[in-house]
Amino acid sequence: MSVPASLALAVGALLVGAVGGFFIAFRRPAAERRPTGPTVAELLLRLVRSSNNGLLVLNRFGDMVLHNRRAESLGLVVDDRADPRAIKAAEQVVETGEPMEVDLSPLEARGRQPEAVVGEVRPLGDGFTVIEAVDHSEAARLEAVRRDFVANVSHELKTPVGAIALLTEAVLDAAEDVEEVRRFGGKILHESTRLGTLVTELIALSRLQGAERLPDLTVVDVDAVVREALSRTRLSAESADIEVTIDRPSGLLIEGDRTLLVTALSNLLENAVAYSPARSPVTISRRLDEGMVEIAVTDRGIGIAEDEQDRVFERFYRADKARSRATGGTGLGLAIVKHVAANHGGEVLLWSRPGIGSTFTLRIPAYEAPEAPESSPEPPQEQNPDRAVRFVATTQEQGGRP
Repeated sequence: MSVPASLALAVGALLVGAVGGFFIAFRRPAAERRPTGPTVAELLLRLVRSSNNGLLVLNRFGDMVLHNRRAESLGLVVDDRADPRAIKAAEQVVETGEPMEVDLSPLEARGRQPEAVVGEVRPLGDGFTVIEAVDHSEAARLEAVRRDFVANVSHELKTPVGAIALLTEAVLDAAEDVEEVRRFGGKILHESTRLGTLVTELIALSRLQGAERLPDLTVVDVDAVVREALSRTRLSAESADIEVTIDRPSGLLIEGDRTLLVTALSNLLENAVAYSPARSPVTISRRLDEGMVEIAVTDRGIGIAEDEQDRVFERFYRADKARSRATGGTGLGLAIVKHVAANHGGEVLLWSRPGIGSTFTLRIPAYEAPEAPESSPEPPQEQNPDRAVRFVATTQEQGGRP
């Protein structure tokens, strides 16, 4: 091979290599730019699996093609089989081509508790359908609570209003008899007071449940709350011949709404007085426990059965209906206490034994004062809880002295 031929061959090889390298270098970035994540099908599958609603896809024969775990938890799919109600609805949708809704609530719960699972069946074409089950149980429960509340309020308001109407007729019929007028007038006053108390407590409960914004919280003296609550209930305690005793002033502080706190503690005291026999003690104690101020009201009354203790904080629930109505109770007192505690970031606890008595404990976070500037303040005087004393709060003693 001559030199020119060899040179031409070498140049040709270089050109071929350069062109090949160019194309290889050009194509490599394009390959590197291809997406390496999940495909659209994989993303759709993830979407189905993560949905808060139950999803189920059926073919024209009613066989399951795809479903998520939520469909199993809602009962749309049980033991790897679709709910027969969903299959029947899917058959109708395939025939008509129109979406429809079907009730998929658990059969054992229908009519017994507010369960509500609604399935929307939609056609996908080619004989396929999708059933989307939505859980409306919470909405159904809230609606049931609302209906019960309205029914209870109507009943509770109807009782005193009807009594006032009947007593007024009796007064008119006995207009010439001064003693009868006085007697019926006293009953009218009792029923009207009960009606006013019920309306006031309904307004307070509505306020606590969010219908009205609570006022700004302030630093509240626990001892002042105890004194005012005791003052409110002193008359009913004396009328029932109940001795109320309190422990030594604590000096504890909490952050809250003083009016609401006094109302809550007054309700606990009124409840203790109403359910205690004559000449039995009712005590109030205060203490600080792990950052929580505890105000406990203890009685030696009839007590509350264990199976009723979870329900006494429900609106209009009464452990002893006859006694509660006799004392003019509305059935809202403990519900108000529960919401007052919750709105203050606390809770109310109950210990009770039938025939022994009950202790209701209102627990509210203690007020944490801002750090004082670095100085040499006088050390606070320590209070020894073991040396606390109890005393009877008489009519003249507001704060009390040991």
